[in-house]
Amino acid sequence: MTLRIGTRGSELALFQADAVAAQLRTKTGLACETVVIRTSGDKLADASLAQIGGKRLFVKEIEDALLDGEIDLAVHSSKDMPVVLPEGLHIAGVLPREDARDAVILSAAPSNSMSVEELVSRLGAAPRIGTSSVRRTAQLARVFAGASFLPIRGNLGTRLRKLDAGEYDALVLASAGLIRLEQHARISASLPVAACVPAPGQGIIAVEIRANDENVAAAVAAIDDGHARAALDAERAVVVKLGGGCQMPIGAHAAVDGGSLTLTAIVLSLDGRRAVRAESRGAVHEAARVGTAVAEDLLSRGAAEILADVQQAHAAVEGIQP
Repeated sequence: MTLRIGTRGSELALFQADAVAAQLRTKTGLACETVVIRTSGDKLADASLAQIGGKRLFVKEIEDALLDGEIDLAVHSSKDMPVVLPEGLHIAGVLPREDARDAVILSAAPSNSMSVEELVSRLGAAPRIGTSSVRRTAQLARVFAGASFLPIRGNLGTRLRKLDAGEYDALVLASAGLIRLEQHARISASLPVAACVPAPGQGIIAVEIRANDENVAAAVAAIDDGHARAALDAERAVVVKLGGGCQMPIGAHAAVDGGSLTLTAIVLSLDGRRAVRAESRGAVHEAARVGTAVAEDLLSRGAAEILADVQQAHAAVEGIQP
């Protein structure tokens, strides 16, 4: 059997698909074939996520191909996957997690040598920071007072060229993508979770399959990493309970240590002025329960009201009623 792996065509997406294929070949002996699928999100490269309908447009055509039997499995950055998957699909396995933290990149800055305090001092009173993430913007507005947060799209090379050309003073990107594409040296500072809670699933490569495909499920089970799976289950459970989705300022990060995990989550207003944070610890085998408990704690502290205001703000921008 040759496994057909569906993926987007970006450099990072292809790296992730190749990583999954290499693991499958090593642990199962199965041959793998990469099938590149261009998504609606790829075709609308210059539009904002809010304008094009969020991150689902980066997976829809791939999931359609999976449901139609054109591919056997799909490889995604798990942070880009909606928490509610199409009926008949599920996440069958994940690879070990890469660094989950957000990274700040400055032009011509020493590699990974700066503290948050040094970043604030170096960037000055009104830096132009490139990010299209409302989660990052909301949290970093509390760190970099006076900063302007400007949207940026495109692959990693495009974003770095825009930074080096002076269009931005700094970029904020996922450390995992920079490390995987051998751009670790461009990281000026890795933001601690206490300063910027990562997106749920950040740094985890997920493998999606058809729910009734037992042969593929058995193959993918051979490469599933238990610690990364527990972290992902906990973090996604937070978003499910909160009813959040794409373009919501929600952060969730589970740190796994042996048989237990510690989950930190945050919900913020778009401007970062309102924020509620919660943390809980539990057993790895109860990861989803820990995530649900943390979300319930957030709701008790006012998260629902904050998210309702965020939804209303998004609706106003889009010109529709919430």
